[in-house]
Amino acid sequence: MDQQQLERLLAIAPALAGGLDLETVLRRIVDAAREVTRSKYAALGVLDSSGEALERFITAGLSEDQIARIGDLPRGRGVLGELITRPEPLRLDDVGDHPRSYGFPMGHPAMHSFLGVPIRVRGEVYGNLYLTEKQGGEYDEDDEESALRLADWAAIAIDNARLYGAVRSRHNELERTVEVLETHVEVARAIGATTDLAPVLELVVKRGRALVEARGVALALVRGEELLVTNTAGAMAASLAGYRLPWKSGAVSGAPGGVPEQLEQALMGAAGANGILAVPLVFRDWPLGVVAAFDRTSDGPRFTADDRRLLNAFAASASIAVASAQRATQRATHQSIAASERERARWARELHDETLQDIGALRVLLTTARNFGDPDTLATAVGEAVDRLAEMGGALRELISDLRPALLDQLGLEPALAAMAERVMGDHDLQVGLDVSLAYEPGRRADRVVPDIELAIYRVVQEALTNAAKHSGADRANVSVVEHDGTIEVSVHDDGSGFDPRAAHAGFGLTGIRERVTQHGGTLEVQSGPGRGTNLRISIPARHLSDEAEAPPLSIGPPV
Repeated sequence: MDQQQLERLLAIAPALAGGLDLETVLRRIVDAAREVTRSKYAALGVLDSSGEALERFITAGLSEDQIARIGDLPRGRGVLGELITRPEPLRLDDVGDHPRSYGFPMGHPAMHSFLGVPIRVRGEVYGNLYLTEKQGGEYDEDDEESALRLADWAAIAIDNARLYGAVRSRHNELERTVEVLETHVEVARAIGATTDLAPVLELVVKRGRALVEARGVALALVRGEELLVTNTAGAMAASLAGYRLPWKSGAVSGAPGGVPEQLEQALMGAAGANGILAVPLVFRDWPLGVVAAFDRTSDGPRFTADDRRLLNAFAASASIAVASAQRATQRATHQSIAASERERARWARELHDETLQDIGALRVLLTTARNFGDPDTLATAVGEAVDRLAEMGGALRELISDLRPALLDQLGLEPALAAMAERVMGDHDLQVGLDVSLAYEPGRRADRVVPDIELAIYRVVQEALTNAAKHSGADRANVSVVEHDGTIEVSVHDDGSGFDPRAAHAGFGLTGIRERVTQHGGTLEVQSGPGRGTNLRISIPARHLSDEAEAPPLSIGPPV
């Protein structure tokens, strides 16, 4: 090896050693071999997994037009195949004179002198360096030694780049795994933090989109004989909100390929996407729906097998969250229906036990007096009947007020609460203090709080006072309803026996109060304990009739 070649090798070595990207390293090797041996053309052939043919062929010295004219790159036949069969240095004055020479295809530039050396990585042949057309003469022993030395350095650089690539791939895989685990934890936290279905569904589409780097994600849930797209994330999927597809029982399953192709095609077409990854949401063989991702943002639009594994794993956690939230919603609905039925049963008992029996007693009284035919007896019976009718009228008014207070509809919240407090004090041994301060003048209809919020506050106070009077043994209860900064704060405090709020779920009770408050975007706080009384606080955003675009008429409606 002459001094000039040695200096070139030493100058090239740092560039090879510093390469971490395998593709970059391979191209540097080809360029370095061409430079060191002063060759017009150079190439590096990478063997396939069988070791009997070339998988890749990287060239230097050929123009784009020349490569296009040559057509398919070599696969390892002829002289190139000789190096594959016998991985030893091969030096030829004219490549066409070799017995295995196939000749060159049409359009191939002329090549005569040839030098080929193998590249061994960890003892295994990785590929071969091919050099042709040395400038100024034929290849000699110095060129062969330079090429072999370069092949040794190239083997080290290739090995380092492959190791780095494996580590990087493993690192990326671990990052994706950590991301999946973080997503599972986030979904699990959502399950524990809320029983509201809406935020859980929103979390599913947003986290699913980030996980597989999709332009859009849609969540379609089973609704009877249809799949309904309830939630989307990303502009690509936004138009799918409310989209419906026919669905039959068993069409979606948890097995591989559990989403039918025709369903995928329908979703992809509706989204205007070029790629789709759809996985089923299945909880204990109970099909909930489908999560569909559209067009991968990087290296897309198609998704990879790894993306499918990630989204399937994510869907397993998401299905638990969705099923839990759905069941919580169903339980709340069932509790609300059951509570309403219990209220109707109470009203029926009161009508039967009091009103109906009183009517029956009156009938007996008047019938008996009529049969006697005595004017004095008849007069006494009529007087007694009038008194009983007056009592019955009062009881019916109370029942009607429980069903829907007319005073609330006619005059507003403050007069209705005042009448309620007076009635409670008259019927029970309970003193009630009332403080109402709302941002409107009583009697000015246009400034009143909207009827739904008035009714919600009225029912909350009614339930709290009923509990204090009938169940807590309280002597006094203080009610405060104050509006400030666009919020109505309601507080009901009694000095009764108290209770454990965590166990208070029977009857209409806290369940009904919580449903009324959350329906209007409010919050509920209950402070109580045995022997400590009860303090119930709610906060509801205030809305007035003057704030509404079309103020709904105030009228007596059905009981809530």
